[in-house]
Amino acid sequence: MTGDRTPQPPQDQEAGSTQREATTSRRRFVATVGVAAVGLTAVTAGQSIGVLDGLNLFGPRTQKGAPQQVPVNRTAAAAAVEASANDPAWSLRLAGARSVALSRTDLLALPQTTVRLPIACVEGWSVHADWTGVRMRDLMDLVGTSGAAVRVTSLEPQGVYRETQLGREFVAAPTTLVALALNGETLDLDHGYPARLIAPNRPGVLQTKWLSTIEAL
Repeated sequence: MTGDRTPQPPQDQEAGSTQREATTSRRRFVATVGVAAVGLTAVTAGQSIGVLDGLNLFGPRTQKGAPQQVPVNRTAAAAAVEASANDPAWSLRLAGARSVALSRTDLLALPQTTVRLPIACVEGWSVHADWTGVRMRDLMDLVGTSGAAVRVTSLEPQGVYRETQLGREFVAAPTTLVALALNGETLDLDHGYPARLIAPNRPGVLQTKWLSTIEAL
């Protein structure tokens, strides 16, 4: 009869049904992943956004109550540097074509630069802050070694992040500092007092705290 639809073979009906089920399953999976991602972001956002501290259900770090409004991953006590970092005789040793030892007073007497850079932790949080200190390139000029890569060593007696290396591009960058202050205040002990490294585009674990030496490579 004109207008009658040709009956669909059973196997074609089964294939069409299977395809529809697969499409529906994929859509459900994508929707579930999307909802989970949004939810995870919501309950950890307080690590990086202070006004969302109340939603920070699973994130381990928050700005609220953190020294100088920047979360701390590793404290001075955990790094076993409280005594050495507070030692009045502390100095930062620079080694290049010649060697120089600078006290904190010496460092503060040098030209100071303020930059706004983030601390980005492998735990997932990132916080921007204002850092003030001496440009790395200016310090290396003092020992006659400009343009070289450097090795930066912490007061920490041991640990995988006790030392790190900075390539020439970091040493030359005008925003790479030996920081002495954070957000307009003297650097907190847990943030690396008496001096710490801060450089652009480096994870927080490589922004070495409690500096001891900087050596040209």
